[in-house]
This record gives sequence, C-alpha cells and structure tokens, in this order.
Amino acid sequence: ATRESAFVHAIASAGVAFAVTRSCAEGTSTICGCDSHHKGPPGDGWKWGGCSEDADFGVLVSREFADARENRPDARSAMNRHNNEAGRTTILDHMHLKCKCHGLSGSCEVKTCWWAQPDFRAIGDYLKDKYDSASEMVVEKHRESRGWVETLRAKYALFKPPTERDLVYYENSPNFCEPNPETGSFGTRDRTCNVTSHGIDGCDLLCCGRGHNTRTEKRKEKCHCIFHWCCYVSCQECTRVYDVHTCK
Repeated sequence: ATRESAFVHAIASAGVAFAVTRSCAEGTSTICGCDSHHKGPPGDGWKWGGCSEDADFGVLVSREFADARENRPDARSAMNRHNNEAGRTTILDHMHLKCKCHGLSGSCEVKTCWWAQPDFRAIGDYLKDKYDSASEMVVEKHRESRGWVETLRAKYALFKPPTERDLVYYENSPNFCEPNPETGSFGTRDRTCNVTSHGIDGCDLLCCGRGHNTRTEKRKEKCHCIFHWCCYVSCQECTRVYDVHTCK
C-alpha cells in the first residue's frame, strides 16, 4: 500500500480507459463508436467533424474491469478504488479539441474539430506529479451491519485533504537502493546514471551515496548525412566515444 502502488493502479486504470476509448474512435471495436453527446455548439471559425473520442465509455469499461476485484471492505481495496478512479479522472480532465484545417494551399479557412484524448505521455507525466505529492492516509475501522469496514483518513489534518484527483497511500515505501526479492526491487547497482543531473536520474541520488563507476564505450553511428534530390539520404558511419556512468 505504498505510493508506488498508488501510481501503478492509477496509470493502469487510465491505460485501460485510454486504450478502449482509442479503439472505439478507430472503429476497431464493434460495441462502441464516436462520441455524439458532448459536442455543443461549434465555435467561431470551426465546425464539428471527425470522430470525437468517447472517453466516458472508456472510463466505464475501465471501472468495470479494474475495480472488479476491489470490493472487499478493507483499506487496501478502498485505496485501490480511489487511485483507479484518480487515473480515470485524469483522462476526462485532459480531453481537448483537436482540429484540422481545410482550404486552398493549406489555408485555414475552415477548421473541423473533435474531442480527443491527450498523448498518454501527458497522462503519465501528470500522474507522476500526483505520485510526488501523494497523500499519506491512516486506516480506521468501523462497525457496520455487514461487519468491520476499513476506511482511510488523511494522516495530517493541517494539510489539505486529498481530492478524487489525488493519489493516496498508507504504507511507507521500501528501500529500493538494495535488491529485495520480497518487494521485487532489483536495487540500483549497475544502473546507468547521469553524472551532471541533480534529479532522480543523477548519480548522487540513483546510486544512493555509493558512488559510481565510469567507462568509455565506442559506438558506431550514422554521420555526415546528405540529402540527394530526389529522394534519398546517404550517410557515413562514424565511431564516437562516450563516457558511461553506472552505480557501484
């Protein structure tokens, strides 16, 4: 029940919604199609066209699929349901108009627009930010007619309580610096790191203070490429030397 697990559940449920929605718009699924419910009036200089992606249907399928096993009255199911929904909400929050220009010589006299999902990389980046700011919770037990039920409450009352768009967790993360077969961690030994970075990919953080080794590698790459009219590119092959840094 760590923040890493929260991220995995959120991005997996978002991935299901994303894939189903895209499949519907591309016509590769026979049970769904384009969205015609959320168009509204057209704007100035553009009109509706193309196939708007039906994210509501994708979210519905993801909710049925990803939450199917999360019906237990315990804290872990409550956490998973919350994070699954946070991932799906990210898809809905990032829907936007995508347009195509029409006119002579590429002019944009008329634009047709449709609702589209963002690139999934944008979803991943957004959820990574939510992972960094995930809210720590505590488990509370309540007696109900069906028995004991566990719920989650924000651990720190001074902080703003998490919304449906935030990720939640209630267990501390294990130490990922060293190998641990119980948690599935491979450790960070021999991981390639960036010696100039102060971020998570930098050798100081990634190597957990153990330091790093440096070796040189020779790589063959294409170089001095020339475009020939018409229509091919010719290149030479160059050998370049790179410094590779790996964690001790």
